[in-house]
Amino acid sequence: MNDDPTAGDTGTVESRTAARTGGGPVGSATGTGAGTSAGVGAGAGAGASAPRVRKQHPIEAESFRILRSRVDLSPMPPLWRAVTERIIHASADLEFAVDVATTEEHLAGGLAALRAGAPIVTDVEMVAAGITARDTVCQIADPATGRLARAAGITRSAAAVRLAYAEVGPGAVWVVGCAPTALFEIIERGVRPALVIGLPVGFVGATESKQALRDSGLPQVSNISEKGGSAVAAAACNALLYHEGDPQ
Repeated sequence: MNDDPTAGDTGTVESRTAARTGGGPVGSATGTGAGTSAGVGAGAGAGASAPRVRKQHPIEAESFRILRSRVDLSPMPPLWRAVTERIIHASADLEFAVDVATTEEHLAGGLAALRAGAPIVTDVEMVAAGITARDTVCQIADPATGRLARAAGITRSAAAVRLAYAEVGPGAVWVVGCAPTALFEIIERGVRPALVIGLPVGFVGATESKQALRDSGLPQVSNISEKGGSAVAAAACNALLYHEGDPQ
């Protein structure tokens, strides 16, 4: 991902299709437009909510059947498995089975926060477009973001994080699928998140930002390689939103 301080960020093309459908034991490591969508206020989400009731499309069901015939994720704890399966479903990349890094405790905390109505903040609109079960906050297109980026000499992605944090405060779920500088800003700003889903893609800064996230001690979901993107980041969030079991 190339973070230009004066240019807008865009998500990966893959999310236009894959993210709309959603897309340790096996891995390793621990630890839509501008402004706010309707129903999300500063420091709070849309209110406590049960998991979204959804009917699985036959194509999606067949995709998961094929996925499970090719890779056995049953040794994973339930939330870790749900997140990994939906990432693989969104990307058709079985290597994510050994690439996702998180802990069940981190995921359970994120799920509990989402159930309690924690706001969801995304780095770019492409990630927000893939999260269909809840309203999100995305400041990347706000004119104030560009002004802050130019004044502070930072990327639009980093500026968007600053503005979003001023709006939602601590306890949000942050979802990054595009811009490593957004992930670095989340870490450095001390946003006190409920969970950070950090899955930016690219050869410049992506692996470094995800390693920094794991080293930070923040509750997180990330991956080891350069892979990632808007579709898989949205898929990871959707896995929690769709989860019907109780947080462990």
